[in-house]
Amino acid sequence: MSHHRPTSSPKKIVVVGAGVGGLSAAARLAKKGHSVAIYEASNFVGGKCRTEWIEGYAFDTGPSLLTLPAVYRDLFLKTGKRLEHILTLQPVDPSFTYIFHDGTTLVFPNLSHNGTVNAISEVLGSAAGAQWHALLQRAESMWGSSRESFIEGELRSPLQLLRRKSFFRDVATIAPFTSLRKLTASYTDNPYLQKIVDRYATYTGSDPRKVPAVLLTIAFVEEAFGAWHIQGGLGSLPQALEKRVTELGVALHLNSKVSRINVTRGRTTGITLETGEIVDADVVVANADAQLVYNELIEPQRKTRSARRALSRATPSLSGFSLLLGLRGNSNLGHHTVYFPEDYDDEFDAIFDRKEPVPNPAIYICNPRDPEMVKKADSESWFVLINAPRHEPASGCDWNAPGLKEKYAEHIIDLLESRGLDIRSRLEVCEIRTPADLENRTNAPGGSIYGTSSNGARSAFLRAKNRSSIRNLYCVGGSAHPGGGLPLVGISAEIVAEAVEENVER
Repeated sequence: MSHHRPTSSPKKIVVVGAGVGGLSAAARLAKKGHSVAIYEASNFVGGKCRTEWIEGYAFDTGPSLLTLPAVYRDLFLKTGKRLEHILTLQPVDPSFTYIFHDGTTLVFPNLSHNGTVNAISEVLGSAAGAQWHALLQRAESMWGSSRESFIEGELRSPLQLLRRKSFFRDVATIAPFTSLRKLTASYTDNPYLQKIVDRYATYTGSDPRKVPAVLLTIAFVEEAFGAWHIQGGLGSLPQALEKRVTELGVALHLNSKVSRINVTRGRTTGITLETGEIVDADVVVANADAQLVYNELIEPQRKTRSARRALSRATPSLSGFSLLLGLRGNSNLGHHTVYFPEDYDDEFDAIFDRKEPVPNPAIYICNPRDPEMVKKADSESWFVLINAPRHEPASGCDWNAPGLKEKYAEHIIDLLESRGLDIRSRLEVCEIRTPADLENRTNAPGGSIYGTSSNGARSAFLRAKNRSSIRNLYCVGGSAHPGGGLPLVGISAEIVAEAVEENVER
């Protein structure tokens, strides 16, 4: 096609997996004139990012809001057509409603630091408002220090950070050896604010007592760049990407499971499909869980030893137990509501230590209020998410144990009704999804939502690098650098596309 100008000799590129990272990398590489084919095991694109319809109700069963939309604006702009011409982004306002065990309620407005500080001051007093302001200033300077080197750049080694002129100032700001919990405590002893900040750790599937303080940047990103909903559901994003890659000439093969990434003398030569078909390629971009890539898709070899060792040292992220509830009538529940328990620490003990369903968890409800997500007026589709231990029958947590998921679902509905929500009398659809279901549907080991967790100061270096030690093999998506969540996955695709080009031009 004449309108793609290759920046160098075009290469044959195979992408393993059509998650958001794989689709984004494919779009960027096809735009640069390469010949790109995607092979996806399931019959749909988007991986964990999906909007699913069940009996007239639609649910965002993966990400339920978009932060940092600039990442995808850039992607669409650079690959052909502006995001705004394809998808409708709506600000989620208020962005969050937090309800605590004693009924204390905080409502955070969207895109307004002052509005958030005022809301906190009104409910918790002006000292708490001032503490939030100080915390968010710290989060902003952390974002400034970590954005270039940690997030938008390719993290090849700790040495790369040492060489930066601002290294010592950045380290003081980012505080890599301080946990998020400890950093928060140095700014506020307010238990309500502490719980809100703790929750940012769970965004990456981690424990706030162990994750690096730099995760506080999520608070800044949410407040400064906003929380956004995509009309029709977040699953519209991978569908728009599917259309974009097809327009760019990418060959998309669904129901095509890859059984092996072929490696000869330390470099990849392509893939083998489950059918036995061999597909040759100059470059392979793996958008599968890094555990799967290094432990199952590639024959173990010396070159991948350090990557395998890093993955084995990392704590896998937690998983999720969810309820998809289709409800008659309307409630006054906003788009995002979080119900906090009195003892939040018990949640992390249950997940990471006892490996059991959390007895009294934080409960997150997404109620999009999007007319395009319900077939009949005056009804709501709630996606209810609870942090849960991974599906690991060997270590005692077997989500397929008879009756377990039904019993736990009833327990969660009881907890919500005890908070004053009317569910059972309105219920039309109730679907239960466990970590075992997540493992089955998305090939994520144990149902880990975010690959490896961010537990521990070295966690960033234990993630899979974008440029593999196998020549011409690249890793993209939530289990690779810089991490999980739609913005970071989009950034990982940009890093990979640039790294491929750099190699091609050599």
